[in-house]
Amino acid sequence: MLWSALIFGLLGSFHCVGMCGPIAFMLPVDRSNSFKKVFQIFSYHFGRLFSYSLIGLFFGLVGKGLYIFGIQQKISIVIGVLMIVAILLPYKTFSKYNFSKPLYKLIGKVKSALGSALKKKTADTFFTIGFLNGFLPCGLVYMAIFGAIAASNALQGSLYMFVFGLGTIPLMTSAIYLGKFLNATIKRRIQKAVPVFVIIMGILFILRGLGLGIPYISPAPVTVLTNAIDCH
Repeated sequence: MLWSALIFGLLGSFHCVGMCGPIAFMLPVDRSNSFKKVFQIFSYHFGRLFSYSLIGLFFGLVGKGLYIFGIQQKISIVIGVLMIVAILLPYKTFSKYNFSKPLYKLIGKVKSALGSALKKKTADTFFTIGFLNGFLPCGLVYMAIFGAIAASNALQGSLYMFVFGLGTIPLMTSAIYLGKFLNATIKRRIQKAVPVFVIIMGILFILRGLGLGIPYISPAPVTVLTNAIDCH
């Protein structure tokens, strides 16, 4: 499923530019020194990837716990359904149940810390900005978290989120270098493609949970047979 994380990141980065673009545009990069600028941008991306990996590690552990309890396949189906429902439900209906609301205080602190970091130009500034950026609420990150849970393994969950972050790097880097370069028409078309891909991912998660015996898509559940040994 790692390929889906990469494609999800690539497509979703158009949304990222819209949501996190202002942060990227405001990065205090040294535009007079190309080498230093590349290093600063790399530090920013590394910070984002690090926070995504930590998030994936946590939710991968959640998925592992579900796997141990033997309900991981059912959870995969539920996750697939939730991904599809989140796309098909009208935004106004979904916003009534915004899961970020209980975290508004924490998000406020993250934004405040981001504002302070953007005013500095110390060695760790860009890593800090990227790290904090990774924890800001984002619908696409929430969808990627579903994938981390379905990974049913802490390492795989972390890797899933890391690969998702890698997919966002090309366009986010272009945004830093070129600013608001995106053609509005192209941006709208790509944004329309993102929900379609999320629905396709949701269907894949459902198929995976059903265990239909389809190689790589819906592998059959492994059945462990035990032989009774009679001792005389």
